[in-house]
Amino acid sequence: MTRTPHDQFAKLCLAGFLEPFGTAEIGRELTSEVRQVDLWFDPDPARLDSQAALGLLGQMVRLPCLLEPFRNAIQAGHILDCQSKLNEVRLELLRKAKSQKIRSSQVTLPRLWMISPTVSLKVLEEFGAIEKSDWLPGVYFLPEGQRAAIVAINQLPVTPETLWLRLLGRETVQAQAVSELMMLPENHPFRTHTLKQLMNLRKTLEARQNLNRDERGLIMSLSPIYERWEEEILQRGRREGRQEGRQEERQELLSRVVPTLLRSGLTIEQIAEQLQVDVSEIQRVLELRSSNENQS
Repeated sequence: MTRTPHDQFAKLCLAGFLEPFGTAEIGRELTSEVRQVDLWFDPDPARLDSQAALGLLGQMVRLPCLLEPFRNAIQAGHILDCQSKLNEVRLELLRKAKSQKIRSSQVTLPRLWMISPTVSLKVLEEFGAIEKSDWLPGVYFLPEGQRAAIVAINQLPVTPETLWLRLLGRETVQAQAVSELMMLPENHPFRTHTLKQLMNLRKTLEARQNLNRDERGLIMSLSPIYERWEEEILQRGRREGRQEGRQEERQELLSRVVPTLLRSGLTIEQIAEQLQVDVSEIQRVLELRSSNENQS
C-alpha cells in the first residue's frame, strides 16, 4: 500500500530503472500477513553487465533484493519492520526450494536495501551499521549476517554514478539531481522515465491541500522543469508529427501539447499549423480529452 505520493514516485522510479535488467515487482505481497515489500528485484544474469548504466544502484542490485525507499529519515522502528519483511521473504524462498527438492545451501538469499534521505549517527550505532572501503561513502552495512544496508542519500558523492539514487532525496539534494537529469540527452531512456514520474508527482501534489514546506518547494522547483519538458515534447511533435508507424506516440504527444497551446491563447487552426497536422486531428484529440473527462 502506498504511504505517500513521494513513496509512489520512488517505487515507480526504481522499478523503471531496474526493469530493463530483470524482474521488478512493486508491492510484492507477503504470505504470512497482509503487507507488502516496497520493491522486489530479481536480476537477469544475462544482463548483469548492462546494470553498470545505473551506477551505484546497479551495483546494489546484482543479487535478488528488497528495496525500501523512505521520504523521511529512517528510524529504528522502520529498520526492524524492514528486517521482518526480509526474513519473511527468506522463509518464503526456502519453503519454495524445499517443495522443489532444492537444497537450502543452493538458494540465493536476498539483501535488503533501505534508502533514506538522511540517517542519524544514533541509528547507525544502534544497528552496528558501518561503511566499507570498497563502496561509496553514504552506504552503511549492518552486520553481515543481517544481509541489510542503509543508503544515506545526502551523504552520497555528487557524481553521475549516484544520480539515480539522489533523485529520491529531499530539497537541495533532489533539486541538484533534477538539474543533472535535465542535462542528459533527450533520448536517454532513464531521463524520460524519471521526468514522467516527476511530473506525475507534481500533478498529485498540486491536487492536495495542506502541503508542507518541502512539498511546496518541490512544486516550485519542478515548474521550470515542467515547462522545459513540454517544450521538448512540442519540438519532438514537430519533428515526428509526419512520421508513419508512430500513431500511438503521436497521439500521446498531441494530447499533452494541444491543451498547453490552447491555454496560451492559440486557436485550433494556429496549433495545427505549428504542429504541421490537420485541424481534424486536433479536434479528435480535444474530443477524446472531453470524453475522458466526462467519464471520470
